[in-house]
Amino acid sequence: MTKENIKLIINYLDKLFPDAKTELYYENEFQLLIAIIMSAQTTDKQVNKANKVFFKVFENPNDWLKLWQNSIQNYLKTIWFYKTKAKNIYRTCEILSKNGLNNFDTIEKLQTLYWVWIKTAKVFLSITKNTQVLGIDTHVHRVLNRLWIVKTKSPLETDKKVEEILKKEDLVRLHHTLILFWRYNCIARNPKCDLCELKQICRYYKEVNLTKNISKNQ
Repeated sequence: MTKENIKLIINYLDKLFPDAKTELYYENEFQLLIAIIMSAQTTDKQVNKANKVFFKVFENPNDWLKLWQNSIQNYLKTIWFYKTKAKNIYRTCEILSKNGLNNFDTIEKLQTLYWVWIKTAKVFLSITKNTQVLGIDTHVHRVLNRLWIVKTKSPLETDKKVEEILKKEDLVRLHHTLILFWRYNCIARNPKCDLCELKQICRYYKEVNLTKNISKNQ
């Protein structure tokens, strides 16, 4: 991947999503962290549907500790792995009620909280602190490989590689636009390649068309 192509990708995504920001619903930074935790293997739409109601009674760590676990689970039952998430968020709230979220201001510190992984920490810091990081999940990993920015086998491997390839200022610009791009354009199945201005540099598009041409000639 050349520098020119990387610039082309960044500019195109900026054009597609000029006001890109998280689609998760929250009213304070603590709620944002919880929403990100909830969103693991769950769509933002599902999380928002639950939190539009839940966050009316849940504004800080102590609120969670005051609620019975069964009541909490009733709010979250539409979310994947809600029982496990409820248990781990409870543990995280125990820590935050004693130490405060402001004391967890780095990726390393955030990862000491329950159910907070490197992707969760990076997404949180990118939104709240404009930290120059890029949160890598399965979907972002897929898009970066399709566009030939990286050639990796797992999100964790992509996470390590991408910071070697991209400039720090580019990571901030790509954080939200890549999420919206995979969500609405470069979807897992039947991506909207014909409408995409990046198809000429996209490995996935070239491989799909090559397969089609081979099939026609057989």
